[in-house]
Amino acid sequence: MRRLRIVLAEDAVLLREGLVGLLARFGHEVVAAVGDATALTAAVAEHAPDAVVTDVRMPPGYSDEGLRAAIALRAADPALAVLVLSQYVEQTYAAELLESGGAGVGYLLKDRVGEVEEFVGTLERVAAGGTVVDPEVVRHLLSRRRDPVQRLTPREREVLALMAEGRSNAAIARTLVVTEAAVAKHIANIFAKLDLPPAPDDHRRVLAVLAYLRG
Repeated sequence: MRRLRIVLAEDAVLLREGLVGLLARFGHEVVAAVGDATALTAAVAEHAPDAVVTDVRMPPGYSDEGLRAAIALRAADPALAVLVLSQYVEQTYAAELLESGGAGVGYLLKDRVGEVEEFVGTLERVAAGGTVVDPEVVRHLLSRRRDPVQRLTPREREVLALMAEGRSNAAIARTLVVTEAAVAKHIANIFAKLDLPPAPDDHRRVLAVLAYLRG
């Protein structure tokens, strides 16, 4: 395997430095090791690496910054190989990353990597254009796609059913005898569970109702 030039994004200092040493031991070079998504984007622009290894949850929000940065980087350069290494399955954006075209892509869960050789081998396969996904990640994504409405609570389903009838938040609040603030909170939870992030071209209320009708 050729020597890879890698940008590593991991906010845990000990793990980050450990990965730098590990990859060097196998003949690869970490050209930049950073701790947040903004620095990841800058490092890729500066070094033009062969591959990126990134965590999902990073500063400042510790939600999905690393994964969203990886998606943006691949959109700008489909030839860039990306390996996500995380404790979490971020369903909203994981499918988008895995379905993107271009070079290799991978998604591993930290606590399921049993051997360092396995991890390095996965990175090398991804850099060579392959796709490697932990079976647990696949299970989560398939579960989401089967019926996302099943993840809603009974009250959230009531709210969604009333949304499907075209009711406003105020009308839903009157029907359920709750405050409009409570309705807004339920709707926000519905959007999150149905994987409907804000998007300029999509009306999330309509998409949520469509998901309900399909269910």
